[in-house]
Amino acid sequence: MSAQSGSSECGKEKIELAIVVSEFNYDVTSIMLAKAEDHARFLGADVKIVAKAPGSYDIPILVKKILERGAVDAVVTLGAVIEGETEHDEVVAHQAARKILDLSIEYGKPVTLGIIGPGATRLQALERAEEYARRAVEAAVKLVRRIREISCKQ
Repeated sequence: MSAQSGSSECGKEKIELAIVVSEFNYDVTSIMLAKAEDHARFLGADVKIVAKAPGSYDIPILVKKILERGAVDAVVTLGAVIEGETEHDEVVAHQAARKILDLSIEYGKPVTLGIIGPGATRLQALERAEEYARRAVEAAVKLVRRIREISCKQ
């Protein structure tokens, strides 16, 4: 694989990712970050940027700044929204997910959702941490490849 942009091998350039991870519930999200970085290496992608947001609700602003720079092919988001006594977890998770999707469409680059919740207990979040992280990275890599394939066919 060529790591250079503009390679004559259409769609074969190295995939460069950013990861935006929530510091809130870091006992869960630190596991997610480690697993995401491992899985990116396994898939042959480079993690160029790791940005830490205070919480999942704060992830979209960092995603936007990364996408504005244009330095990566996709952004992976990681967070854990743990259920509380109110519906706050639903508001946080739904608003973050919606804005993450909006940014992906706005910038034409994959921004994948690796945010556990709403409605998850701490134990459920810990049990799902590795799976959510791997799935978010895998989706980012697959989407970049498929977008490149579509672009090459034109």
